[in-house]
Amino acid sequence: MIPISKPYIGQTEKQNVLDVLESGMLVQGEKVAALEEKFAALCQVKHAIATSSGTTALYLAMLAHDIGPGDEVITPSFTFIASINSIIYVGATPVLVDIEPDTFNLDPAKVEAAITPRTKAILPVHLYGQPCHMDAFMDIAARHNLVLIEDAAQAVGATYQGRPTGSFGSGCFSLYATKNITSGEGGMVTTDDDALAYRLRMLRQHGMERRYYHEMLGYNFRMTNLHAAIGLAQMDRLADFTAKRRANAAYLNQHLETVIVPTVQPDRDHVWHQYTVRVPKGAPFTRDQAIEKLTQAGIGTGIFYPVPAHQQDYIEERYGRKSLPITEALAEQVFSLPVHPLLSAEDLETIVAAVNGL
Repeated sequence: MIPISKPYIGQTEKQNVLDVLESGMLVQGEKVAALEEKFAALCQVKHAIATSSGTTALYLAMLAHDIGPGDEVITPSFTFIASINSIIYVGATPVLVDIEPDTFNLDPAKVEAAITPRTKAILPVHLYGQPCHMDAFMDIAARHNLVLIEDAAQAVGATYQGRPTGSFGSGCFSLYATKNITSGEGGMVTTDDDALAYRLRMLRQHGMERRYYHEMLGYNFRMTNLHAAIGLAQMDRLADFTAKRRANAAYLNQHLETVIVPTVQPDRDHVWHQYTVRVPKGAPFTRDQAIEKLTQAGIGTGIFYPVPAHQQDYIEERYGRKSLPITEALAEQVFSLPVHPLLSAEDLETIVAAVNGL
């Protein structure tokens, strides 16, 4: 089976973990600080704050920006549910809007139309590894005095007009096992704001700067040295991983004929967390049939995401039903193919032959 994703754990990752185990310093420490320094340099920002997951990174960003009850945060419905849950966790209201049909990303025009006096923040999601139209979102945020939080969980190393994701607003990243680089589990918040960075560091560690002196209500959302040890080795591999993902995506784009291949905007550098295609209208096969045939051919696939957030039962119960036509159409059409850096030339040929044979 050619898996849809496959993390690479080499000897450096293993040795780094052994070094931490032998040191006895297992919790947040020097390895975490070193990973934060590398991540900040990657995103070209002053601060990177490591957390226990991408979800806690989003949650802490909400808290650090004082987003709470009575506030609204605009975000897409076509995303992993953590984007929406982080808004609900702090008591704010997620306002779910539609996306662009070509990039799968949040539509700036729909965002502007959804702004109300209660709107506090915009949360664009760089879905599948392609950055959103950040000029438009920065302009909207500035004109309406809104907080801008980037959900860059799938877009580590991606750039918009040469500028890294995570450098436009407060960036939130995931280092989960299937992401482009991993720490096993973990997250990161990036910012140029000194005061915000201080608050984030306090919030992730029980609100204390000095041990046992608590200045605010905080949480235990720290990353361990064990996780950071893996992440440090992965950071050194990111450029190579990204180059391989881009080469794999280019091959698929060039050779696939029976599906609609992804569109990449010319001012953006996609990092291909997922390679997501669409079943054309009038195709002689359905998505379910395609996935079944590909599975039989030994090719892993994924649907990201089959049920948009606004159609999830608990979201409908809380906020009522709404219609997002583009999101709903794409949720019925998309599926993802392997694009990870461990694919061989033979794997790529197998994928193309199977998809073109649908």
